[in-house]
Amino acid sequence: MYYHYMQSPVGRLLLAGDGAGLSRISFPTGKKPYAPEPGWQENPEALQPVMRELDAYFEGRLKRFSLKLALNVTPFQEKVLRALQDVPYGQTVSYGELARRVGNPKASRAVGMANARNPIPIVIPCHRVIGSSGRLTGYGGGLEIKQTLLDLERRHA
Repeated sequence: MYYHYMQSPVGRLLLAGDGAGLSRISFPTGKKPYAPEPGWQENPEALQPVMRELDAYFEGRLKRFSLKLALNVTPFQEKVLRALQDVPYGQTVSYGELARRVGNPKASRAVGMANARNPIPIVIPCHRVIGSSGRLTGYGGGLEIKQTLLDLERRHA
């Protein structure tokens, strides 16, 4: 597994991946900051495609990522994370609506848990999920980062 820290408008991001694809983006703040695991090798060159796409996203030039992803999640979580990728840039969806989109309208809590376990935020846009009242709800990097990402997308939509 390769890793590298990248500076971004939302702070320093830990990127990790291997030949199968990107497997983690972690914020330096929030409930569960992630650190490189023993045996991981720092290799910025291996993560150049990720950094290029993230830079383009933060500059408002990229609306949809094309990176290979290496998800290590349950089948339900994968279904939720795939549905998240269909939420258009600059738009939001409620947990309830996302539950309906994955075919389980009563599973908004389970959808919220799958969303909270998203190992690749920003690329898989869990920041686009809000409460049914329209209020911002939890985010792994903190609500300030969630708001920053939503504001960035609204400016460039």
